[in-house]
Amino acid sequence: MVTTGRVLVLQLYDHFLIITFMTFFPDWRISFSVLGTPFVIAFLIYKWRRRHLSAYNAVEEFLQSQNNLMPISYSYSEIKKMTKGFREKLGEGGYGTVFKGTLRSGYLVAVKMLGQSKTNGQDFINEVSTIGRIHHVNVVQLIGYCVHGSKRALVYDFMPKGSLNKYIFSSEESMFLDNEKTYNIALGVARGIEYLHRGCDMQILHFDIKPHNILLDENFIPKVSDFGLAKLYPIEDNTICLTAARGTLGYMAPELFYKNIGGISYKADIYSFGMLLMEMVGKRKNLNAFVEHSSQIYFPTWVYDQFNDGKDIEIECATEEEKEIVKKMIIVALWCIQMNPSNRPAMNKVLQMLEGEVEHLQIPSRPPLSSPERVIKNCEDNSSQVWLSSQTLSSTS
Repeated sequence: MVTTGRVLVLQLYDHFLIITFMTFFPDWRISFSVLGTPFVIAFLIYKWRRRHLSAYNAVEEFLQSQNNLMPISYSYSEIKKMTKGFREKLGEGGYGTVFKGTLRSGYLVAVKMLGQSKTNGQDFINEVSTIGRIHHVNVVQLIGYCVHGSKRALVYDFMPKGSLNKYIFSSEESMFLDNEKTYNIALGVARGIEYLHRGCDMQILHFDIKPHNILLDENFIPKVSDFGLAKLYPIEDNTICLTAARGTLGYMAPELFYKNIGGISYKADIYSFGMLLMEMVGKRKNLNAFVEHSSQIYFPTWVYDQFNDGKDIEIECATEEEKEIVKKMIIVALWCIQMNPSNRPAMNKVLQMLEGEVEHLQIPSRPPLSSPERVIKNCEDNSSQVWLSSQTLSSTS
């Protein structure tokens, strides 16, 4: 890729620069003391600026080379104008800050100003090059982008209802999602992911499906968003290689950490969707140490045990039809979070299960994870054990 090549050249150039300096100043320690601290600082600033500005140029060069596939390129002055000087902040996180904006046509947008990148702009390129080619009702639409030196922005459709995160975990009555609406949102998210996996000329693996990355429009139609960790692969590739685990703790598939569990594939997104679906149904985090009974700390195993013991899940003011819908979503979620990736259904099968009758669904094996700090056993044999601890897991998001 262009960026990787450019960065490698820059690193080699930096080494060349240092060697050149040492050639002209053989006794470089004395030279530094003679020339003084200002020279040293100026030299280091020059190195830093050249490395980072060249990396920024590499990002711009790549995007320009892909111009026929990319959305609209905005100047930084246009970004400032559409946000009225970054007046109205919608949200903030490790990724950067999101502001509300208005195009000249009056169309509302969300402008995401990215923070300092740790990957020489690779996350930015990922997002623009993947989501820029996607057009689906359940995937957020990228309208444009801006690259101006170290400043980078992404311009999206404005989602007035915000993220799913604030609805499923809220105790406010005004934020409550009824069971039918929750079910329709689940269907929409599943359709969006299925399109990413099979609807494009390349399979797009998201690697960060979670409530925060599901946005809702004015009609509560869900949109999969945030493609900073996404990867593109040929559709025929059954497994892929990653140099490091990526995603958010609590939604990451176990094979991202432990290779003996199974190969990494689109099934990692299936696992994340299953964890998301569990939280949508339970209206709580899957792992919650503050519940009334210790058996309820890890929701997936608790709800499985309820089913296994022939007990119904208590749902206030729910009709029989709604209870059936909730049961169906739970069973589908249990299939999605199976430890062995090969036991998880593909997303088209997930959709069939969600749209079908609950009587036709079998309950899968009990989720092996009773909590993220317990021992995980290999699905294929019990001879090897690995320790999964929140102390040792790291998220790239």
